[in-house]
Amino acid sequence: MPDLPLGTHKDDPPGSDSILSLLYEKEFASFRHSVKRDHVRRQFPSKKSLLHYTVASGDAESVEHVLRLGAEVNCTTAGGYTPLVVAVMHGLHDIVSLLLHRGASAAQADDELWTALHFAAQSGDDRSLRLLLDNGAAAEAREKNGWTPLHLACQNGHEAAVRLLLSRRSEEAVGEREAKGRTPLHLAAAHGHLSIAKLLLSHGADPKATDRSLSTALHASAEKGHNRVVRRLVQSEADVDGADSRGYTPLHLAALKAHTGICRQLMARGARPDLRTLRGWTPMHLAASRGHVATVVQLESQGGGVNAAGEDGWTPLHLACHRGEAETVAALLVAHADPNAPEDGKGWTPLHVACASGSYSSVLHLVSHGADVNAVNSGKVTPLHLAAQRGCVSVVEALLLHGADRALLDSSGTAALDVAQKCGKWDIVQLLEKLA
Repeated sequence: MPDLPLGTHKDDPPGSDSILSLLYEKEFASFRHSVKRDHVRRQFPSKKSLLHYTVASGDAESVEHVLRLGAEVNCTTAGGYTPLVVAVMHGLHDIVSLLLHRGASAAQADDELWTALHFAAQSGDDRSLRLLLDNGAAAEAREKNGWTPLHLACQNGHEAAVRLLLSRRSEEAVGEREAKGRTPLHLAAAHGHLSIAKLLLSHGADPKATDRSLSTALHASAEKGHNRVVRRLVQSEADVDGADSRGYTPLHLAALKAHTGICRQLMARGARPDLRTLRGWTPMHLAASRGHVATVVQLESQGGGVNAAGEDGWTPLHLACHRGEAETVAALLVAHADPNAPEDGKGWTPLHVACASGSYSSVLHLVSHGADVNAVNSGKVTPLHLAAQRGCVSVVEALLLHGADRALLDSSGTAALDVAQKCGKWDIVQLLEKLA
């Protein structure tokens, strides 16, 4: 919403005009007695007129007096704001009515193409909305980003305003898209406005409509965690498996944000937990990468694969180890995730990843579930090599305790001790030399 540069005395030079002081002090009778036509013709900072200030004061009688002295009813500030916009922004319904009666244009737009109707919809002022609509305001007017007044009312949860706007042009309005392709339903869903979502659907809004990124209202509500809106949308036959431009379904987004209840709800409606994004990630990958244990458990209980290979062959367990999410590592292992699955790039196992990340708790979970402490990747690097490079004494000790062979060499003939010396990890050097 554009900024309205009006309404505070500090905006104007000190002592700029005693006539303004009368308005600020609400000395309206004195103002009307003192104001002259020269005052009305004067232009104040930012191209504001005396009429703008008088409207902002809220005194309808003074507004009428200034108009009688010849004030231009549709004059604009530097940003294109009319006195009518000022009245709407201040919720001054008597003055809105007065200005419209005196010829104010209800359709005039500012520099960002906002009309008075946009401002009224933004604030949920249904009285001003009705006055404007009854005096020629265009309900279909679009500001510079393509937003209609209905988009604004839906985003901000103003149900009465939405009802009024729909009563004027229901069928066309519900399907209109702003610059990013979002419909009013997208915005109501994203902000969790259930009653407005229901209202839009009852007026024919399409729950399968996609924006420019191919996201639906269900994507928006699932990502934001609005359970009741999700329920209403799936009841209206929203596509539970619809994929956006990145391949994300509503279930992917709910899993990513740890909205476990929504995951359950979507899968109960047939959402598939095995679908992949363009990078090969399943909802399980996303939940595991963020450490959302409850969501991981929920997905696994309804068929979400714990050993699915995503980009570069990374499994959910690889991702959890990379992030150091030890509780998630434990939950995946209990669900029979493979602790020795190599990824495709360099053949790293989850234990390699955990050691490189320095996650001691993850390492303990892995080795207690059968992870091979002497597994080698494509460069014959072992978990011990990586732990030595990282400098994690506790991880090195855990590996050695579970049988790690300190004598193993990588493809360049380097042992873990050599790695520690090269990296200046002297605690590790001392530990390995002591064992030697």
